[in-house]
Amino acid sequence: MPPDKAGIIPRLYPSTGSPVNPTPALNTLRPSACPGLLRIVQALDGGICRVKLAGGAISAAQANAVADAAQAYAGGVIEATNRANLQIRGIGAEQDALIAMLLAVGLGPSHAAGDDVRNLMLSPSAGIDPQMLFDTRPLAGQILAILENHPRFHELSAKFAVQLDGFEALAMLEHHHDLWLSAFEQAGETLLAFGLAGCPGQDAPLAAVRLDQGHALVVAVLEAFLDLATPEQTRMRHLAVDKLLSRLNVPLLPADGFKRPASSAPGHLGSYPQHQQDLFYVAAVAPLGRLNPAMLKGAAQLASEHGDATLRFTPWQGLLLPNLTQPDVVIEQLTQLGFLCAADQPLAHMIACTGSSGCGKGLADTKTDALQLAALQPGHAVHLSGCPRSCAAAHTAPVTLLAVSPGHYDLYFRDAAHPGFGRLHARTLSIEATGALLRARPRSNTDD
Repeated sequence: MPPDKAGIIPRLYPSTGSPVNPTPALNTLRPSACPGLLRIVQALDGGICRVKLAGGAISAAQANAVADAAQAYAGGVIEATNRANLQIRGIGAEQDALIAMLLAVGLGPSHAAGDDVRNLMLSPSAGIDPQMLFDTRPLAGQILAILENHPRFHELSAKFAVQLDGFEALAMLEHHHDLWLSAFEQAGETLLAFGLAGCPGQDAPLAAVRLDQGHALVVAVLEAFLDLATPEQTRMRHLAVDKLLSRLNVPLLPADGFKRPASSAPGHLGSYPQHQQDLFYVAAVAPLGRLNPAMLKGAAQLASEHGDATLRFTPWQGLLLPNLTQPDVVIEQLTQLGFLCAADQPLAHMIACTGSSGCGKGLADTKTDALQLAALQPGHAVHLSGCPRSCAAAHTAPVTLLAVSPGHYDLYFRDAAHPGFGRLHARTLSIEATGALLRARPRSNTDD
């Protein structure tokens, strides 16, 4: 979506109204351990501010403001999250000034109580993907507007999440959501299949609706959930599906023929043609999900000079620059900034949480250990987690290292027959031993 004259992307799409008041009252915030833009949560390395982005999109002007805020009021550490949002770490005493700077460029919610529930994931290539069945962004704007502005939906858990999938080639299909909607074709008509407490890449849908009923379905599901859930039942997986479905007042259709295959070329690294003729997007990842202000400002400058002055963050802890005519030039300059743009770079397939350097629950310095492991050329996509909470990965990685002590990990391989991280293969491995074991193991066709 193009920015307005001030370089700010309106948070509501054109079909849903005008941008909303960027200065919500803070006295409506509820207690929560999850950071938001208005709620700074403390960690070992300082405060954490999470900036939720509509569909992962941010204007170049807004990206510059995030970089300036991180530089001026924090430790200069910016993180791309696995839900296509941004985090600023290491915030000091001037957190109010940081919040004010981000609110001033339109990165806040319309109501303070709505900040927690702006959890809607789209494909990073929404509206530009050659494979898409429809442009999800207008419907996403309607869903985000009702989440932010309907007071009852502010009761939802800060972790309650919705996914809207337009059948794009570039889509994260393994992150579980409380409600997912996925486009497919049936008898020449594009419908939305939907499911609860799962994901379109792994689970069968419950039913389908017509596209013009997508917004009504989301509202009906959320209302039914809140009607049925006790205070302890905060996620969709806590409820009986049949009981919820019986309360929906939306015409449901069979989802016959639905199949959402994962792309063999995910498209989150490199250059790809868009749906629009002669235009391209470039996708890259930030090493271990971290950017510094210079990297973010540099990417914003590239978006302004070569694209439409917008950036999109991705669930692979990276970014996408759309609407480019010279993608090779952009890839070269992103690489010079420190982004990873090629699949043959081992670090491009590493995920690591904050680890013991910034989190009190971390049992190992996962970021440092990941750099060491990448240098050993393991040949697999690896997730290093400092504790069982798995904050860095919302899906099960092909290989997971679960920290047990500084520099030592239990090793798991993804296995559908085993829940959680998968099948335990070895205990208390050093990074050197892990690298040797993985190099000797053939790469699986289930690797990312």
